[in-house]
Amino acid sequence: MENAQNPLAFYQVARLEAPFQPDGNWNKPQWQKVHELTLTHWMGAVPSFRPVVHAKMMYDDLALWLIFKVDDHYVRSVATEINGRVWEDSCVEFFFSPDLKKPLAYFNLEMNAGGVPLFHYKDPDNPAAGLPPVDDIKKIVRAGSLQNIIDPEIKEPFTWTMEYKIPLDIINRLSNAAKPAPGVRWHANFYKCGDKTSSPHWITWAKVDYPVPNFHLPQFFGLIEFA
Repeated sequence: MENAQNPLAFYQVARLEAPFQPDGNWNKPQWQKVHELTLTHWMGAVPSFRPVVHAKMMYDDLALWLIFKVDDHYVRSVATEINGRVWEDSCVEFFFSPDLKKPLAYFNLEMNAGGVPLFHYKDPDNPAAGLPPVDDIKKIVRAGSLQNIIDPEIKEPFTWTMEYKIPLDIINRLSNAAKPAPGVRWHANFYKCGDKTSSPHWITWAKVDYPVPNFHLPQFFGLIEFA
């Protein structure tokens, strides 16, 4: 099935041979041969300082593995509660629709620079589908290069990373997800924002054609294919 939503945004997800413990290290051997994607599309006003954001993704039979590297400025992280207002901090996000028969149903995983997650599932056919249990969200293994709280914000140019592992069983409980395997395709987008930093910004991988910043538009997701 071709991606009718955003045919120009395509990423092939490498298969991971052996699991590892996420530690936030962009340069670890497991990521060395994995190609990266870059977030290049801006929503809303373009800030005077433009963060540069790269991401990589892998999978195995049990989990999805992601890492972001952000060449940033005005880095802030104050939200400490799961499903808190992490998008107001320096935040990287992965949204995905794993059931192509329901392309408007999607998960959004938002992670601030301190590693605090927000994880929701939205299904227009079942508005009550809602939140994965917090105990499930805690199973998302995450590690970054920064401490949990960054306050006051880091005002000079600064590079930080965020790496995490999403168990597939969390996804499968809420969605009829196509199991990652060679040739399987999902819709997805990768984002970076910082709503309440000194330099608010909204960046996307797949272009979102909308007049105001809004990441919750699955009709603009790109395509990822598992290798």
